[in-house]
Amino acid sequence: MNTEWADAGRLAGLREDLVVTGERARIPVEAPFTGEEIAELPAGTEADVEAAVAQVQDAQESWAERSVAERTAVLDRYADRVLDAQRDVLDLAQLESGKSRRDAFEEVLDVAATADHYANVAEDLLASERRSGVIPGLVRPTVHRHPKGVVGIISPWNYPVTLAISDALPALAAGNGVVLKPAEQTTHVALLARRLLVEAGLPPELFAVVSGEGERVGAALVDHVDYVAFTGSTRAGREVAAAAGRNLVDCSLELGGKNPLLVLDDADPQKAAAGAVRACYANAGQLCISTERLYVHDDVYDDFRDAFVAAARDLRLGTGFSYGPEMGSLQNEPQLRKTVEHVEDAVEKGADVLAGGRERPDLGPYCYEPTVLEGVTEGMTAYDEETFGPVASLYRVDSVDEAVARANDSEYGLNASIWTGNPERGASVGRRIDCGTVNVNEGYAAAWASIDAPMGGMGDSGVGRRHGDEGLLRFTEAQTVAVQRGPRVDPGPLPQALWAKAMTAGTRLLGRLPGWLR
Repeated sequence: MNTEWADAGRLAGLREDLVVTGERARIPVEAPFTGEEIAELPAGTEADVEAAVAQVQDAQESWAERSVAERTAVLDRYADRVLDAQRDVLDLAQLESGKSRRDAFEEVLDVAATADHYANVAEDLLASERRSGVIPGLVRPTVHRHPKGVVGIISPWNYPVTLAISDALPALAAGNGVVLKPAEQTTHVALLARRLLVEAGLPPELFAVVSGEGERVGAALVDHVDYVAFTGSTRAGREVAAAAGRNLVDCSLELGGKNPLLVLDDADPQKAAAGAVRACYANAGQLCISTERLYVHDDVYDDFRDAFVAAARDLRLGTGFSYGPEMGSLQNEPQLRKTVEHVEDAVEKGADVLAGGRERPDLGPYCYEPTVLEGVTEGMTAYDEETFGPVASLYRVDSVDEAVARANDSEYGLNASIWTGNPERGASVGRRIDCGTVNVNEGYAAAWASIDAPMGGMGDSGVGRRHGDEGLLRFTEAQTVAVQRGPRVDPGPLPQALWAKAMTAGTRLLGRLPGWLR
């Protein structure tokens, strides 16, 4: 294997940072490029989770007492540290996930940009803020932001750097500690991302990592932390939300998607097709915000279809640690089987394969060609169930209204893409789409990479938001301290009826004052 991370000793060195309190069963870790077993992880238990949370609790109080500037200085240094160490990060992310190097590089950029963003804005967001009192001049409320305490993060294997660390950064900036349960398949690269953060100055005891299976370790984590940030399937997300509700702790959930792409009648078919290929096949379709449903206006359908099919066929599929292949491997055998089953089910029920539709064991055990389907209808699994693989379905529509209606005909609402020759028209159409993020003349990166703006799902695609101000403030408790100056607002010696009349008149007057006077 053409990476230094194939050395079992280097991987074992990373595992030294895991919280493990005793002898544990082992979980094999394989390299998707080859199917070879490259390491074993300890299968963590509730005892490990308890130890990790206790360790982080002990460290969190002193961390919260540091100034915001001190905390964000760590994030500032971390952005540079990740960029400097990108070769190691890229190699290990590819080794464990099977993705192409370009897709892995997007993660490096994302983490560095997220660190820079919150390093720049956290101090203002966390500053105590004066608010309007009930009686101007007599009541002075101030809102303070306190950390939640210990934040539990449960991250998946598809974006093992971004999703393991991008929620941790604002949580740490807000004064919290973090316990991370990464996916079993990609734990080593999560450990590397955490180690780089320690090298940037984070107290090591403030960020703990526990390895193991989600049903056991993830469930235990939800029961012991003060906030839960989860990224994964809608099914698992419901279980996390239910457990968080029982414990009366808050949570944010980014879940599944069956994301639509709309090509309007004024779109350039060639440009739209080129953009749609990236939207559909980034990370071999294993991206919560990637496209699986394409609604194309009849006026441009034939030209778009021809260009899209040709571009899908031309994608360079392959494995390796260079920037050559444009699309890499699926991560694991169950994901490959699911992709195969969705395509076979569609074909058996009458859909046509215009491109792809084949496994490629000659390239790697879990490689599957970028696939374009036409004629997918209700009753086919690929129609409304998330494939999470390199499979896209084309649909012809007669109007914008039909495209919007069909895009919204889904339980999911994570991400959408609109292609048009008129960006303002696209933005107007975008407001009609029931998705948390909508990109005009881009697949997903315009919204995702705009870290100053919130990102998250509607419907079955999740609860809460990452990125933006919301992405940091969710990790805080808002506390209002109101100082009363002068007399209390009660009847005192006045008859209650007279007091009520006076308060009625005063309330009307206050309602008419400009906000800055209140």
